Order: sequence, then structure tokens, then C-alpha cells
Amino acid sequence: MSTPKLLLVEDDTALAELLEYRFESEGYDVRATSDGDEAIMLAAEDPPDLVILDWMIEGTSGIEVCRRLRRDKATAHVPIIMLTAREAEDDRVRGLETGADDYVTKPFSPRELLARVSAVLRRVRPALAGETIEVGDIKLDPVAHRVERRGRPLQIGPTEYRLIKFFMEHPRRVFSRSQLLDAVWGTGSEIEERTVDVHIRRLRKAIAVDNARDPIRTVRSAGYALEPV
Repeated sequence: MSTPKLLLVEDDTALAELLEYRFESEGYDVRATSDGDEAIMLAAEDPPDLVILDWMIEGTSGIEVCRRLRRDKATAHVPIIMLTAREAEDDRVRGLETGADDYVTKPFSPRELLARVSAVLRRVRPALAGETIEVGDIKLDPVAHRVERRGRPLQIGPTEYRLIKFFMEHPRRVFSRSQLLDAVWGTGSEIEERTVDVHIRRLRKAIAVDNARDPIRTVRSAGYALEPV
């Protein structure tokens, strides 16, 4: 199971240290900051799997950080949990309408927050929870690193495995070559974009089975997407 990457944005030092300790104890890779501007920079450099975001922080406010993360293609689909002392109904509505996936008011139980984070990740990124992913007739077991199609085990190379896993975590969404490079090869990779086409061809060959349609759709001038079959 891959290690979930968590970005914690909280300006209460004692609370931030407590949460960082609790989440790292549960196996999360935690980066923490008290500054909204730094949070935006950290998220852009290495998009996390989930953001815990306080509203009242240094620099850019949490609500504005949430808005900017939603506007950036690299972080538009990253789950965000707002963590704030603002408990008025209007504030909750504003946070959720801005793009937060959940809204937790202070004071709160760290145990409950852990459960909420786990629940959000299970919903949006099941592989991070070690759960089997199924898209159409393709099944991926992230723990065993096994991929099957129509019950038949597939022989897939490591790069193609990362590609199919990423596609299965975001079915139907179209990704450009540059987005796939960042997601599969890593941000800042110097690999040429045409390399993506080579691995897409290998992946198509690896997942092809008799009498089954190719689930990978090529979108001219846009990129590739995985369509359930």
C-alpha cells in the first residue's frame, strides 16, 4: 500500500505538532506549514493526497487557499478538509461551496479527524486505503500489485502498472501528456512527453483480451482517459 501524502496547514503550533505526530503514527507522510502562501507553493511542487486546512492562518487565508487549489489543474481534485473555529452555518456553507470536501470545527477529537481523513481517502482514492479498485472489467489489487481483466491476470511492467493505477483512480477524466508525466514519473521529470505515448501503447497491449474493447481513449489534442468497459 502506498503512503498517503498529507499537507497540514495549521498555525496553532501545539495542535499542528499533535496532528503531525498522530498522522505520522498512522503511516501518513506529513508536510506541515502555518502559512497559506507556503501551502499553495508546497501543493504545487508535490500535490498531496489530502489537505487539512485551517481557515485562519498566516498569509493567504485558508478559504482563499482552498479556492486557489481548486483552480489549479494539479490540485483541483485533491480532497480538502477545512479545520476551523468558525462554526456558523454560513461559514460551513461558504467553506463547502468554495470546494472543501469536509468541514471540522474546533475543538475536535484527533481520533475523529483521523477517521474523517480515512473515510475521504477511501472514497476518492481507494488504493491509498489498500482496497481493490474496479473500473469496468479491470480489477487492481494495490497490496498484491496485481491487475486482472475479466478474471485473467495481466502481465504489466512497473511503469504501465503506475499508469493503469492512476487511470483507475480517475476514470473517465482526460489527462494530458504533461499531467501524466507529473503523476506517474514525478513532478519535474525530464522525460519527454512522447515517452508517454510509448508506455500507453505498451499498456494497451498488456491489458488487451479477446473480444474486449480498448478501455483507453485517445482524445485528440487533449490526452488520454480510461473508459469503463
